[in-house]
Amino acid sequence: MLLAIYRYRGFIMSSVKRDFQARYQTSMLGALWLVLQPLAMILVYTLVFSQVMRARMPGEAGPFAYSIYLCSGVLTWALFTEILDKSQNVFLGNANLIKKLSFPKICLPIIVILSAVLNFLIIFTLFIIFLLFTGNFPNMLFFAVIPLLCVQLIFSVGLGMIFGVMNVFFRDVGQFVTVLLQFWFWFTPVVYVLNSLPEWARHILMYNPMARLMACYQSIFAYHKMPDWYSLWPVLLLGIIFCALGMRLFKKHSADMVDEL
Repeated sequence: MLLAIYRYRGFIMSSVKRDFQARYQTSMLGALWLVLQPLAMILVYTLVFSQVMRARMPGEAGPFAYSIYLCSGVLTWALFTEILDKSQNVFLGNANLIKKLSFPKICLPIIVILSAVLNFLIIFTLFIIFLLFTGNFPNMLFFAVIPLLCVQLIFSVGLGMIFGVMNVFFRDVGQFVTVLLQFWFWFTPVVYVLNSLPEWARHILMYNPMARLMACYQSIFAYHKMPDWYSLWPVLLLGIIFCALGMRLFKKHSADMVDEL
């Protein structure tokens, strides 16, 4: 499989480039929308919640404390949702391509992942510039983000692969993922501060893998503390299980997909 992916690396890279161009080339503001969309969301939440949440961030009374807390969650959550949302539709959305051309279908989820990571890196770079400009860059702690992103990608890709294969045979899966993400967002401490919740609620939220990841990102950027690596082991294990299950489903049903599309 890896050899097949390597052989089709040109197809993968050109598809990522074409996806990026198709998304922004026809609009007047182009790639600027990549920045404007999350910026609008962050501004709305900051204006609505900043005064309430700032009081619930002890020791973090800086003017940008809540904005940084919010950005570290919103940007990484957006990466998660983009991978999951596009993965669940990756085979249905490329039905004509799969029927007309002969190529390894596993290339399609890889294109989705690379496109999402490219978009994330652009907006995340702007966030880093903002941290440097305001004097809130976490210095060497910043490099702890790399393993965090790896764990998040493993978890997202595994789950996305499962939904992508299932959606070919059960079309309700696509609608289910949309609803699931809406609930999942509010069960993850992206907008609100985890410490502001009662202890019993914090205990329940820790069963949410994304809550554990968000807490680690916020620990680095908002509190300048090393993340709790021990808390990530269940997320990594779950991600590996999802990846194995997703690949098993893909290999088992790959040949039947063309008939269902």
